[in-house]
Amino acid sequence: MKLEKNSAGRFVPTTVNGEKQIPFKGIGKHKPSGRIAAPPIRSCADYPSDGNKIVKNLKEALKKAGLKNGMTISTHHHLRNGDVVTNLLFDTIKSMGIKNIRWFPSASFPCHQHLIKYLEDGTIHHIEGSMNGPLGKFTTEGKMKGIGVLRSHGGRYQSIQDGEVHVDIAVIAAPTADPFGNATGDRGPSACGLLGFALADSEYADNVIVVTDNLVPFPCYPWQIQGNNVDTVVQVDSLGDPSKIVSGTTEITKSPDRLLIAEYVAQFMEDAGIMKNGFSFQAGAGGTNLAFAVYLKERMKEKGIKARFIRGGSTKYLVEMLEEGLTDYILDGQTFDLEGVRSMRENANHVNTSPFTSYNYHGKGNFASIIDAVVLGATEVDVNFNANVVSHSDGYLLHGIGGWQNCLFSKCTILAIPSFRDRIPVIMDEVTTLCGPGELIDVIITERGIAINPKRKDLLKAVKNSKLPYKTITEIQKEVYDICGGVPEKPKTDKNKVVAVIKWVDGTVLDSVYKIKK
Repeated sequence: MKLEKNSAGRFVPTTVNGEKQIPFKGIGKHKPSGRIAAPPIRSCADYPSDGNKIVKNLKEALKKAGLKNGMTISTHHHLRNGDVVTNLLFDTIKSMGIKNIRWFPSASFPCHQHLIKYLEDGTIHHIEGSMNGPLGKFTTEGKMKGIGVLRSHGGRYQSIQDGEVHVDIAVIAAPTADPFGNATGDRGPSACGLLGFALADSEYADNVIVVTDNLVPFPCYPWQIQGNNVDTVVQVDSLGDPSKIVSGTTEITKSPDRLLIAEYVAQFMEDAGIMKNGFSFQAGAGGTNLAFAVYLKERMKEKGIKARFIRGGSTKYLVEMLEEGLTDYILDGQTFDLEGVRSMRENANHVNTSPFTSYNYHGKGNFASIIDAVVLGATEVDVNFNANVVSHSDGYLLHGIGGWQNCLFSKCTILAIPSFRDRIPVIMDEVTTLCGPGELIDVIITERGIAINPKRKDLLKAVKNSKLPYKTITEIQKEVYDICGGVPEKPKTDKNKVVAVIKWVDGTVLDSVYKIKK
């Protein structure tokens, strides 16, 4: 495999799974030309005039879609760890004797460990999407036949739109749908909120199959997926386990250190002048970020400040802010708890968005760059503010990118992270896997201090009278190394065996993940 050094100083393959790649050129440096992809022309003469597209089962739908070896099959992840549709899908594909499928999920979860046997027997050739939990371990140990490709949520939309990934068959699990194929995720026994991560699949795939466990008479309204883009509809007994559809990370942390980090983040946003009438912010659903949202809410109420909008993943804490009049809108990308699902049904200002509107880098702008501040996590950072979110310091690939890369384009990107985990320092000399270039990361907030990227002289000036513990990133690193007993050992990897690549938001290759040496 030929590796080339990209502008970030990382060695990346020039060919992945037989397709030529463009190494990362720098932020904003890759500007492709041409036209976006388009689905094939269809005729109403080929579809039922009564609008009933129901077929008896998933096998029949796949046959009608022309399933054959080597195709690309996509799924979405809004059902999260409760999803059974993807496992049923590949059970069916296996029973049909099909091989070498490229699986293109918007994300995977531990429930998809079921698919490892299909990676082993060649039913699935490789995954282009997050490889979480057991799938990540399987990939990092070099067991997958092809090379994994990790993209951000926006990068996934970009890759379909730009024709980089052609989806042959999209299988969209829909908590409610009608026989025509109109579908929504905000109601039904398996309600998951919204289906925005399946939007590109419905628009560009050659064939689209909607699978539902709650079939309603036409029209299913409001629809998040339009039936005009759907070929067939399959009714099943259940899409999954509703108790696992809700994210498991929607409880506020009880850790004193992480609560302190959350309080520092809220105080920083006030001290830096970010928290003011009409501002906007985004925070994830992890325990520290949830605590930050509560601390920020208290400060907003105390100061009489109202946000114009909040970007979700929504949780009950953001819903409270909407319903208490502390924000005009929630612009939601995915829903992390049942209160978020309820709010999406009931509140007109809880708005369903998609990666196209929020994150697509090859569009005429997106929401990400409009946000005043975003609070994110990371598995590692380094002294140059580079960050890693997909692997741990042991080199194992255990997380997806999600919308993380796309969010780095906000006006102020804050990483709220503990200074060490299990006595392993989080601030490294160099991150194991590069997911976000340091020039886009503005502030790193730990329980031991806050480091502002030196390039952000405006932020340094804004907080010069703050009482928060500001330090250089190397000062925090030294303190943590002293506590943890020195520099952590680097993982032993086979530099001749790339098992996965990290794409940047523009489709270029940012970094490589190497096979772990046991």
